[in-house]
Amino acid sequence: MKLYDFELSGNCYKVRLFLSFLQLEWERELVALGTQNKTPEFLALNPVGLVPVLQDGETVLWDSQAILVYLARRYDRSERWLPLDACGLSQVTAWLSLASNEIGAGPAGIRRIHLFGREEDESKGRALTEKVFGVLESRLASHPWLVGDHPTVADVACYPYLALSPDGKFDTSPYPAVLAWFSRIQALPGYLALPGR
Repeated sequence: MKLYDFELSGNCYKVRLFLSFLQLEWERELVALGTQNKTPEFLALNPVGLVPVLQDGETVLWDSQAILVYLARRYDRSERWLPLDACGLSQVTAWLSLASNEIGAGPAGIRRIHLFGREEDESKGRALTEKVFGVLESRLASHPWLVGDHPTVADVACYPYLALSPDGKFDTSPYPAVLAWFSRIQALPGYLALPGR
């Protein structure tokens, strides 16, 4: 199994984190963004030219959320990381959507501005970040995990860019339930340090 990876990417990190939680062996291929990800060889793996990409034998997957789902279904012997019942699966899917959309535009967006100098609408990203943290705070104030009574791929998908939001100069201290959730994730066996830490 090979992961095409970029160290500071939160989306790549969530895949590395989940591989570690599942105690899987894998090979790492670092990708030079801006050059290597635009080559014909890389675009044959992922036509949109983004990382992460996971190659597992003949299977090639891109998009971090899709990779998490694949790994959970393919390798999670406990069958706890991705519920199969209609309610649990739909709830996980909703959080995966939040990770791709609101978290990707809010917390990840303001991080891109401050860490990588990207030109994005910071006021819009900051407002969306506050909204996302409010949603998570409300959920986690009365639940230990995003779905059910144990961690799922929903937690793995949402955690990285929220925990990395201080890179975007966002103050997380007004969100004690979210901070407690960070601590629960960091206490899980196999936890990996956040990128750049």
